[in-house]
Amino acid sequence: MAYKSLCAGLLFLLLTGCSISYKFNGANINYQTTRSISIADFPNNAPMVNPSLSNNLTENIRDLFQRQTRLQVLRKGGDLEIEGEIVGYDVTQGAIAANSYATEAKLTIRVTVHFTNNIYPEQSFDKTYTAYQTYNASMLLSDVQEELCAAMITEISENIYNDTVAKW
Repeated sequence: MAYKSLCAGLLFLLLTGCSISYKFNGANINYQTTRSISIADFPNNAPMVNPSLSNNLTENIRDLFQRQTRLQVLRKGGDLEIEGEIVGYDVTQGAIAANSYATEAKLTIRVTVHFTNNIYPEQSFDKTYTAYQTYNASMLLSDVQEELCAAMITEISENIYNDTVAKW
C-alpha cells in the first residue's frame, strides 16, 4: 500500500511541480516573462520592387509566430520586437552554356532585421538574411517569381524565427 502512495505522490509532483516541456517547433521562450511579440511591416526598399513581396513576407513571419508560439502577435510594443526592410531583390545570370547564353538565372532576396528583446536585451541583434532560388534562364521572371518568392519567404521567415526564439 505504501508503494501505491509513493507512486501517486511522485506522479502528483511530476504533474504539478515540473515545468519542463519539449516542443518540436524549437521555441525556447519563457512564457512567464515573455508574452508578446510585435512584428512591424517590412517595407520594400530594394531597387527592383516586387509589389506583393512586402506584404507576403510580413504576413508569413506573423503567421509563423502565431502557429509556433503562444506569444500574442502585435504590430508594436511587444516584449519582443521585429522590424526590418527588404533591401535587395535581384536577378543575376548563372551558368553560361557553350553558345555564351545563360542557361540559369538566380533570384535573390535580402532582408535586414532589427530584433529587440525587451526582457533580455543582451539577446537583441541586427542581421541581414539572404535567400535565393535558381530558375531556367529561358523562362520569364514573371512566370516563376511567385513560386520562387514563396520558397525564399519561407526560408527567411524560418531563419528569423530560429534566430529570435529557437536559438538554434
